[in-house]
Amino acid sequence: MSSMTDDLLRQLQGQPLEQMSSQLGLSQSQTAGAVSAALPLLLGALGRNASQPQGAEALFGALQRDHAGGAGSGLDIGSVLGAVLGGGASRQTDGAGILGHIFGGRQDTAAQGLGQATGLGGGQANTLLKILAPIVLSYLAQRMFSGGGGRQASPQALGDVLGQERQRIQQDSGAGGLLGAVLDQDGDGQLGLGDLLKIGGGLLGGGNR
Repeated sequence: MSSMTDDLLRQLQGQPLEQMSSQLGLSQSQTAGAVSAALPLLLGALGRNASQPQGAEALFGALQRDHAGGAGSGLDIGSVLGAVLGGGASRQTDGAGILGHIFGGRQDTAAQGLGQATGLGGGQANTLLKILAPIVLSYLAQRMFSGGGGRQASPQALGDVLGQERQRIQQDSGAGGLLGAVLDQDGDGQLGLGDLLKIGGGLLGGGNR
């Protein structure tokens, strides 16, 4: 089964990528590279949050309340992206608010880490995360509530799906390294700039050393 990261990347090809490139002032190849680093960061952080029953319940409730469309499934990516870029204010498209829930106090660290790992400026990385966060949650709502997942939607099912995705991400040296750094590699809540620079080198180099 393909990972959620791969599936979402496929869905963002074409016009969505063009729109994001235009918004960020980047080439499509730069944007594609940044998106492919940002998605595992967002999905991995969600997986960590949903690894606790409380976190899974809170996320499940938010998906149900704010991100499931009228038919019970998430809005399509084009609609969400259009609403985000159009500046429509709602809980569904509030990228900054969603990032606060995903990363807590590590939101700036996430943008800084993504920026250094991809060569973007911190502002561009932060903007990209704000654009992608509502898309990721809408995608998750679609996975959970469209009935195509083959099992009943529940906080536990959501935690399981995100847990599997997080494991996949952690096995990838680049994406897993960035995720680990942002979510506190050594468990003390602090992140050294040196860690980020090393991780940036790993991502850009693409090596498995």
